[in-house]
Amino acid sequence: MSLESTEPSKARASEEPDDYLERRALRRGNAGWVLLTGLGVAYVVSGDFSGWNSGLKEGGFGGLGIAMALMGVMYACMVFSLAELSSVLPTAGGGYGFARRALGPWGGFLTGTAILIEYILAPAAIVIFIGDYVESLELFGLESGWPVYLACFVLFIGIHLWGVGEALRFSFVVTGIAVAALLVFAVGAFMDFDTSHLNDIKVDNDAFGSNSWLPLGLLGIWAAFPFGMWFFLGVEGVPLAAEETKDPARTLPRAIRWSLCILVGLALLTFFASAGARGSAAIQDTGNPLVDALQPNGEATGLSRVINYAGLAGLVASFFSLIYAGSRQLFALSRAGYLPRFLSLTSSRKAPYLGLLVPGAIGFALAAATGDGARMLNVAVFGATISYALMSLSHIVLRRREPNLPRPYRTPGGILTSSVALVLSCAALVATFLVDVTAAFIALGVYVVALAYFGLYSRKHLVARAPEEEFAALAEAEAELERG
Repeated sequence: MSLESTEPSKARASEEPDDYLERRALRRGNAGWVLLTGLGVAYVVSGDFSGWNSGLKEGGFGGLGIAMALMGVMYACMVFSLAELSSVLPTAGGGYGFARRALGPWGGFLTGTAILIEYILAPAAIVIFIGDYVESLELFGLESGWPVYLACFVLFIGIHLWGVGEALRFSFVVTGIAVAALLVFAVGAFMDFDTSHLNDIKVDNDAFGSNSWLPLGLLGIWAAFPFGMWFFLGVEGVPLAAEETKDPARTLPRAIRWSLCILVGLALLTFFASAGARGSAAIQDTGNPLVDALQPNGEATGLSRVINYAGLAGLVASFFSLIYAGSRQLFALSRAGYLPRFLSLTSSRKAPYLGLLVPGAIGFALAAATGDGARMLNVAVFGATISYALMSLSHIVLRRREPNLPRPYRTPGGILTSSVALVLSCAALVATFLVDVTAAFIALGVYVVALAYFGLYSRKHLVARAPEEEFAALAEAEAELERG
């Protein structure tokens, strides 16, 4: 069940200067579990303000509700699995590092590439949504376009370059504003709640299994999977902060669990309050469902204006934190030689400056050239589902192959839990083709190019001293001793 290369470790390694890792060191011990919990929520919170409501067009209230519940189960099972893996392998590689240990260099690269697709495309999509919000709010007379996108990337990458501690504290504050606004929204929306509003989408009588709660039939549940994911997409990025965390073996599992608990609560409040206040049919096509839910007559109120500004805060929080996640994944892959090594160099403030600037430049170029945030988010979801399947598989493999590996935290349910995550993530991957087949094939194209680079070049130039490679070498040595 391993994708491990048959080449010996020495053949994969190459010579590096003595200061190789010193020039690629992150600032350690900057984040406790509270800041990391805030980071986990920040990755996701923008999805509560918009995007998820398009799932109502795919499955109706019942279909999206079931999809959200199933995706919530998937994330819960995966997060508990990641909590165990992050306590065993606390490195900046996160999911890539877990898959490298369990599935070998090919499995590590497959996982890391999928995560990079998610964390480079998602900020590019969100910055477009930020531009739309800025224009709709008439802030400073600006219109959505490349100047706004560029300003966002420059400003927020600049904060990251300043230092990880400052960046995480900024993210925590902005996320707190967005979460507080969601709670205020729920109170206001539930004052107009009516259960008859929930299932007011017209029933497609030709769809198999259709009824008032499932107006698009049973297939609509499956098609709504990617939108059910929007309430949780990104929380798996918490382990990427491992090398900048205090006591990661204890801190990371705690932060991951708390992040998911908060996100589940916010998802339920947002979903029911929005549909119940205005009606599923009224908000299924809007770009700002929470604001529209508070404006039944189309007229702005004091509360709807507050939520509108808070939506911008939520977008900023997710944009900012996803930049962080992408830079750490790129840093880890580069440091180990899977990507060009210069990308993992760090500044005097221990920030991976090229790991921030290069993805930022790619994200800005994509946003400015296409302006299609929805398409880019669909590409990001495709990458995410692949990484979920591989990370869940990694948990299963390590439990079976290395049962005696010290585990400060153990996943409740063990392999059964990660098996549920594996099955549901594969189902979500197939569902991306039901929603946007073009986006799925774009992601596959990127995958093919990346795999060609790895197969033809970088797999022969891996860095033996990188933490993920050292963990793998140690495992190989221990296996040899056991066989001997």
